[in-house]
Amino acid sequence: MSNVYIIGLGMLRFNKYPDRNVRDMAHEVISAALSDAGLEKKALQAAFFSNTFWGMYANQHSIRGQVVLRSMGIDAIPVTNVENACAGASTALHLAYTGIRAGMYDVALAVGSEKITDPDKMKAFSAYATCMDVEKFGEQLQMMEKSIEMFPVEIPEGQSPPGEGRSIFMDAYAMGARWHMNRFGSTQRQLAAICAKNHFHGSLNPMSQYQMDMSVEEVLADKPIAYPLTRAMCAPVGDGAAAAIVCSEAFLKKLSAPRPVKIRASVHGSGTDRDFDGEDIGERLSKQAYEAAGVGPGDISLAELHDATAYGELHQTEAMGFCPMGEGGPFAETGATKLGGRQPVNTSGGLECRGHPIGASGLAQIYELGLQLRGEAGSRQVERARLGLAENGGGNIGVEEAAMCIHILEKV
Repeated sequence: MSNVYIIGLGMLRFNKYPDRNVRDMAHEVISAALSDAGLEKKALQAAFFSNTFWGMYANQHSIRGQVVLRSMGIDAIPVTNVENACAGASTALHLAYTGIRAGMYDVALAVGSEKITDPDKMKAFSAYATCMDVEKFGEQLQMMEKSIEMFPVEIPEGQSPPGEGRSIFMDAYAMGARWHMNRFGSTQRQLAAICAKNHFHGSLNPMSQYQMDMSVEEVLADKPIAYPLTRAMCAPVGDGAAAAIVCSEAFLKKLSAPRPVKIRASVHGSGTDRDFDGEDIGERLSKQAYEAAGVGPGDISLAELHDATAYGELHQTEAMGFCPMGEGGPFAETGATKLGGRQPVNTSGGLECRGHPIGASGLAQIYELGLQLRGEAGSRQVERARLGLAENGGGNIGVEEAAMCIHILEKV
């Protein structure tokens, strides 16, 4: 089985683009990835296209990848359409990796493109809800409402019911945060510290949707969403695309001036029907990823973690083994996850600041790690970066993500 390398990266800044669409954003990042790799379109042997909402928004179902690629002159090759909620783009990369590793292809494209902004905000909120079990949506709402009694914390008055005027996923994260506060004593201020750190990182990233620094106090004073989350702690709605080109070791040797990043591990899995205190999907899959890569949590130089909210990052630093379970809040307060710290997390600004166009986010994480491991991250460069981890979760069933991918990348 061949080693697999990333040789081309492309991304556009995530933002609100009322005049752009899934197709033209994908064209831009595919062209950028090809240019970055020094390849022509004809070199590609397979493509994996990630998108979640195009069908719901514009009725383009079934052959999304073929529509995008054919319209830019890429045809004949196998194109696989990937829909895996927020984990779609990382799943596309996993499938491209699998095809190369199995010897089916020598070079393949993974791309994610998503258009979410719309004058009708309820369109986005209802679309997000499809990333849950829609037939049991009522049961999910009941569990969220019960969690307020199950995990009692002091909640300010005036909180609106789950899903009212916001994505239901903010309530899912708020439920997890309250469990963590009740179980381990973590605080809203610790979540604000994580968010402020990500705003600092985002202020250094020209690809970030939000590029303004924020203090802990400013984060806490922002509009309340679902306790303990304020608006700044939640990923914004936005549009964007990202792409990566991967190849075999044999193909890499044919390139004249490559800047490769090696994929040491690519793991994909699904959630389980566990209770709140059971083994988390991130814990389970990170162990698999570390074993596949032959490394441990302490070897990771930096990580891009799925922080659709600040609680997502707190939780995933624990699940990835960067700190003991229950200590994600204090760990962040030490500065360990900030640039210059022991193990920087979300140097891109994370989903909270870089943005979260569902079908593209996983490859945006890979884009950031690729820049860092190549030494091309500019003012947010992590010194001596050797190994980078990306964790990308998708959807929700019960108390955890429905799907997740973890990748470990290595500097070459």
